[in-house]
Amino acid sequence: MTFARFDRTPRHRPVSLTPDVALMPGRAHEACGLSRRTFAAWLAGRMEGPVFWIAPAWESDPLNPAGLAAFAEPGRFTFLHPRRDEDVLWCMEETLRAGAIPLVVADLPGPPGLTAVRRLHLAAETGATQGAGVTPLALMLTPDAGGASGVETRWHMTPAHQPPAAAPFGAALHGRWRLTRQRARTAPPAAWWVTGLPQRLETAPCPDGIAA
Repeated sequence: MTFARFDRTPRHRPVSLTPDVALMPGRAHEACGLSRRTFAAWLAGRMEGPVFWIAPAWESDPLNPAGLAAFAEPGRFTFLHPRRDEDVLWCMEETLRAGAIPLVVADLPGPPGLTAVRRLHLAAETGATQGAGVTPLALMLTPDAGGASGVETRWHMTPAHQPPAAAPFGAALHGRWRLTRQRARTAPPAAWWVTGLPQRLETAPCPDGIAA
């Protein structure tokens, strides 16, 4: 007797930002650090189709439209502003479950709990298999060092616009970031310097590894 292997993880192509940085659709991911919104805009620019960006109505640090337009067509974005914090995750979950929006971003005041993250994974999987034909990708934005449990990947991005004397490659005194893969289900921690976003992207490994 043979048994079929049961695997709920949808088999889809990852969205690649660089050869080493990729996010799998159908799963929930986390971006944290001062440049987490830059990471989300970068991801949106690498994808096609509409983007839902969900943030609390009381959010006092709105997005810079000009900065967002440098990465992706502004007309692709729909901004949702629930009044209650808990409704941000509810909106994300329902949007994922519909399977109609490729990228769903939630700008959160803090990392959600494990149960909430599991619900997002399930909603994304449901959207991929029973929704409108799109495999959605969930990206949670959390402040500081993040720390949501159970995420598929966690990325920390912070500005490093004043490069050290021993920079790994030539960089101007602006437009430079440090990107760290803090957690991934299928890859080890790693860190890179990133310059030239969004049109002239260059990356190089950080010589000091993942140390902050």
